Amino acid sequence: MILRLLQWLALALLAASLNACAATVQERQAPTATLLAITTTATRSPAPSTTPTASPAATATTTPSPTPAPPSPAPSATLAPGPAPSATAVEQVYVFPVRSQGKLSYGKYHHDYPAADIFCPIGSEFVAVTAGVVDFVSREDTWSPRVNDGATRGGLSVAIVGDDGVRYYGSHLSQVADGIEPGVRVVAGQLLGLTGKSGDAATTAAHLHFGISHPTTPADWAVRRGELAPYQYLRAWQKGENIAPKLP
Repeated sequence: MILRLLQWLALALLAASLNACAATVQERQAPTATLLAITTTATRSPAPSTTPTASPAATATTTPSPTPAPPSPAPSATLAPGPAPSATAVEQVYVFPVRSQGKLSYGKYHHDYPAADIFCPIGSEFVAVTAGVVDFVSREDTWSPRVNDGATRGGLSVAIVGDDGVRYYGSHLSQVADGIEPGVRVVAGQLLGLTGKSGDAATTAAHLHFGISHPTTPADWAVRRGELAPYQYLRAWQKGENIAPKLP
């Protein structure tokens, strides 16, 4: 009995001793495990994040636009007057004074004063040599061989004063064109009348008496019949050349 009690006590002591050892071991191991855990946690690199961290959006620095300058005022429509433009001279056109389907002829000289007799068929057209204004018209043939008045020798006749300041006269007409009256404006080549044998041409071959002179009055027949020989101008106009007469 005592032996068993001793055995039981020995076993109890042994068990107590073992339990005490185990507790000691646990107390010693616990701090080490904690230290290891701390060390492991401290040295382990954090796993890289799979979600990329968005970089903060760059903040654009907006430079304020300069305030536009106010528009310049429109130029005034009223300008100071400049120098007046020079007038452009319009070319004076000249044509031969007779249009005819028949034969034409004229000489260099008239018999006793500067003029020209242009021989042509009766009914040929007497036209304005250049642009101008009708100066004189005679629609009545009052010439008489018994009187032989110089003022009536031309019979039916027309005179114009051209824009060049020269007077052009044609006589011995058979007819004056309608609408041809003093003050009427005409252009180069416009019909003035038809050639014939009025005046003192009744006793000669049919022709147009053509005279160039300064402007004058209808009564001044000595000037109006011609004071500049027309031959060189007639030749030029017949060729289509624009040559203005040069009065003395």
